[in-house]
Amino acid sequence: MFGQKGYLVVLKKLVTIAFVLVAITIPSVWAEHAPSAKQYTLGIVPQFAQRKLFQAWQPLVKELEARTGFSIHIVGSPKIPAFEKRFMAGAYDFAYMNPYHLLLANKTQGYIPLVRDGSRELKGVLVVKKNSPIKSLNDLEKKVLAFPSPNALGASLLMRADLVKEHGLNFVSLYVQTHSSVYLNVALDQTEAGGGVLSTLNAQPKELKDKLRILYETQGMPTHPVVAHPRVSKEDREIFRRAWLDLASSQHGKALLERIPMYRSISTDFSDYEAILQLGLEEFYVVD
Repeated sequence: MFGQKGYLVVLKKLVTIAFVLVAITIPSVWAEHAPSAKQYTLGIVPQFAQRKLFQAWQPLVKELEARTGFSIHIVGSPKIPAFEKRFMAGAYDFAYMNPYHLLLANKTQGYIPLVRDGSRELKGVLVVKKNSPIKSLNDLEKKVLAFPSPNALGASLLMRADLVKEHGLNFVSLYVQTHSSVYLNVALDQTEAGGGVLSTLNAQPKELKDKLRILYETQGMPTHPVVAHPRVSKEDREIFRRAWLDLASSQHGKALLERIPMYRSISTDFSDYEAILQLGLEEFYVVD
């Protein structure tokens, strides 16, 4: 039906169509099988109720995902002991934890600190109700004091160590899970006093904060670090650190970080926290 020339023309057309179809198909096949973003988990110490914690962290994590190319999944914990069990087992790729937690996490899993707040120190505060008759620590002898958990560093570990070792105070500890719950317990006269830290006290609603006053403060130490498990490659740790610091240098990023709160992000390493080993806090640490 076709001459030799006709067959060649048809063949060329078929070859052209085939190339077009391949060109269209390959990108879609590649898209289906292209490597997805690296998946990482981020554990966060539950200083606040879970809803408030996620509200503060989720916008920040979205910015970090855009800057790193990683997929970062926030893993919440209802209580600090649950958070401790998870990082001690190496469950988190990245985590935000208190400085004493870092000592334990580094010893058990090799977690590496990346960034922290360089604008302030972590200080424990003991609060009483503003109109309370309590004027000194001696007035708290044998009273019930609220703490978020046994091992919250500034709010509980360091505070209880100071009250016992430095001031010889006898008291009953009531653990109420979060810093916010501590402040509510004191404001509602459920306990005579309670331990927190300045940053979480300042983050409370004004109507609650105005009902409290600070009776005592502990010594200061470096603030909560963001850390990485050593299974996260050095390259990815540095990508994460750089993204965090770059974000912190922008006005938008600064506003997001203040919600944690972290006011001036700086690089950090384990040497910043080694002095905590000399405080003898291990006798006040409670294994759940």
